[in-house]
Amino acid sequence: MRLRYWLLLLLVLGIGFWAARTSYFTVDRTEFVYLTQFGEPVASFDGETEAGFHWKLPWPIQSVQRIDHRLQVFDLPETELLTHDAKGKTIDKTLTVGAYVCWRIADKDGVDQFIRTVGTPEKAQEILGQRISSRLGAEISKMPVDQLINDAPDARIDQRMDQLRDRLLDGTAEKGEPASDDQLRALARKAYGIELVDIRLRRFNHPSGVRNEIFNRIVSERNEKARQYRNDGMKEASNITSLAQREARDIETEAKSKAEYLRKAADVKADEIRNQAHSKDREFYAFLQKLRTYQTILGDTRDVLLLSGKHELFDMLLKPPKPSSPESKGPNPEPTPMSKSGGGQ
Repeated sequence: MRLRYWLLLLLVLGIGFWAARTSYFTVDRTEFVYLTQFGEPVASFDGETEAGFHWKLPWPIQSVQRIDHRLQVFDLPETELLTHDAKGKTIDKTLTVGAYVCWRIADKDGVDQFIRTVGTPEKAQEILGQRISSRLGAEISKMPVDQLINDAPDARIDQRMDQLRDRLLDGTAEKGEPASDDQLRALARKAYGIELVDIRLRRFNHPSGVRNEIFNRIVSERNEKARQYRNDGMKEASNITSLAQREARDIETEAKSKAEYLRKAADVKADEIRNQAHSKDREFYAFLQKLRTYQTILGDTRDVLLLSGKHELFDMLLKPPKPSSPESKGPNPEPTPMSKSGGGQ
């Protein structure tokens, strides 16, 4: 009898301890807590606004399920996708595309939808991965290789990737057309309580059939750029050469003009000096001119000259001038250059 009493007491204490132990729960800031009663939803708690200590009925009457509130990221499996050549210049090329997806539970109201339709993050990744891969393949098949691959240093590729992201998430067409009804963002929010935050292409792996075309395109663009640089350099060199030649001609013309001016000024000055000398003593001037002529004829030469005594050019050699007498000059005569030269001899 006493044993039964103690067993009953222990059972009551155990049930009470279990009830007290399972009658409260805590909510962390990084999670949602989903409260159910016999499997039916009762309430959802958002850790950002309702973090802390909460009460509930003991298990198994009420139970909690915790879901991560933070951003979730998963990689899409790499798949080979065909690009499209709208101009028909080449056949469609294959690209191996890798992407990743960022998602999270939309809000406290979306927790119930997520639990009912998806259940776990792993199942959510499986469902989203299939839908996004299908949509990604459809969008890539509309794009030519040129829009996905470019070695230009500008931001055109980033802009195209942003456009592709918008079309994947919101179904927005390239020309700003309205979003379609099956847009991924709205579909995920409405059907699963999931907020699709971002879809990004991680890498492109080029199969051998595409790789050669890409390399040839890069080589062609680089050769075109090199030709452009060479043409610009040749044009600049031609401009520099033309400018230098024009400046050289201007300098040469100016120098010739100045030299001609100096020569003419010198000739004028020389003529002026000669005229002054000739006007002072014409005989002495004639004497100097004959001496200069003798120097030219008899200078650096070994020729034998046959001179005629009757030629007036050589009268100075045959009949040198004689100094004039002072009496013929009158009182205090001024010596002339010719008399000075004769006295010197």
